Amino acid sequence: MYATDYPRTFPANFMWGGASAASQIEGAWNIEGKGLSGAECIVGGGQHNATQDNVTLKELKAAMADQATNRYPKRHGNDFYHHYRTDIKLMAEMGFKAYRLSIAWSRIFPHGDDQVPNEQGLRFYDRVLAELRHYGIEPVVTLFHYDTPAALTVKYNGWADRRIVAAAKRYTQTVLSRYADQVKYWLTFNEINTGTTGFHATGAIDKDLTPAEQLQLRYQALHHQFVAGAIATKQLRELNPQAKMGCMVGRDQTYPASPNPADVLLAQKEDQLNLFYPDVQVRGEYPEYMNRYFADHHIHIKMAAGDQELLKKYHADYLSFSYYTSRVSNSRPLASDQKITVNMARGFNNPYLTGTPWGWLIDPRGLRVTLNEFWDRYRVPLFIVENGLGAVDQLTTNGQVHDDYRIAYLRDHLVQAKEAIKDGVDLLGYLMWSPIDLVSFSTSEMTKRYGLVYVDLDDKGQGSYRRIRKDSFYWYQNVIQTNGEKLEEEQ
Repeated sequence: MYATDYPRTFPANFMWGGASAASQIEGAWNIEGKGLSGAECIVGGGQHNATQDNVTLKELKAAMADQATNRYPKRHGNDFYHHYRTDIKLMAEMGFKAYRLSIAWSRIFPHGDDQVPNEQGLRFYDRVLAELRHYGIEPVVTLFHYDTPAALTVKYNGWADRRIVAAAKRYTQTVLSRYADQVKYWLTFNEINTGTTGFHATGAIDKDLTPAEQLQLRYQALHHQFVAGAIATKQLRELNPQAKMGCMVGRDQTYPASPNPADVLLAQKEDQLNLFYPDVQVRGEYPEYMNRYFADHHIHIKMAAGDQELLKKYHADYLSFSYYTSRVSNSRPLASDQKITVNMARGFNNPYLTGTPWGWLIDPRGLRVTLNEFWDRYRVPLFIVENGLGAVDQLTTNGQVHDDYRIAYLRDHLVQAKEAIKDGVDLLGYLMWSPIDLVSFSTSEMTKRYGLVYVDLDDKGQGSYRRIRKDSFYWYQNVIQTNGEKLEEEQ
């Protein structure tokens, strides 16, 4: 290959599309045999950058007994359960090549560890996959997306207990046996690295523990997830060796606040705490740098016989990730107003970047940095499976949504993804978050909208549920039709 011979644009088979999660879109939380997930027990409304991680067992049980829908926005979502044909048709109209969805564990096994799966739940996903197939849209399926069955939190305290692995194994065997020949691309856990912040990802309640006890519980729960992910990978390879199982992490690109070596070292150490997850899942082993971290924090990971061999043999085939923002590591104490806490980014503000209405720093070039760093480190195909802008969209009197700010956000990130491809990165596709307005994970509200399609629905679940194409809908349609050829001309 000559030095001048390198990719100039997105490959012809690039997987353009979008992504969403069952607990944020499906609704239908109490029909046709479905059980409750932890996500559907979180009260919404006015939770600016809220998390689910401070819930108590008493509060969870009270929510499980509460039959209300309007207090728990993830119980109604955008009612994809009854609108999936309309929504998938809209995706096809945009020209989607791929759509990432998740399967709700509690729709298949209402209590998480039932002996027999709920056939009505399986039939729903039969219908969804058939609809995607009708339009030639490649499904990308996440097995675990922040929705551990609530009953397993009550019974086992979620992923903190090793016994949940057996329940997860039955769930993944059921789903993979049903769909392994229909789905080529799978993901194990959504943003698995957020497990260190608690309940939403681990399904384990630890509010009343000391910080040291919380770390021990959370890293142990994460080990159980690593094992369950490797078991699912083994199952898939036995069912369909041609299918691919990927891992998925939430990526906040990390920068040192200055050339001060103390800042540089801190940034490296903080970044390692995120690289730990793909290191285990792609490289197949716990990295050495975590030994000191575990010792310093008195964390002891209990492993069963064969765990390490399982992780080594059944590692991920590709690395997927979400990218929304970046963070700054500063070794010097700063005033609280100089700090930010958004998504997973708990660091210091960056004066070179602007933020979203929710304070998330907008950093398109950080995506290019991430892509290059991931490619250099892992040398496996990469897949952007979440990237988008949450904003308060206004519906005009004539029924339109002019979201130039979202177009600019997506365009700027795609330009940098294109540059990374020119750099030599093997990038499978780009799945923006999210094609249709949904309930925000972090705030449990509809007000924070991500979609290219507006849904007439408020935070209480009131509205017509009518779907309305935004300006960004037509823009993304053109991007896909031209395979991203003219992005730079828009700047």
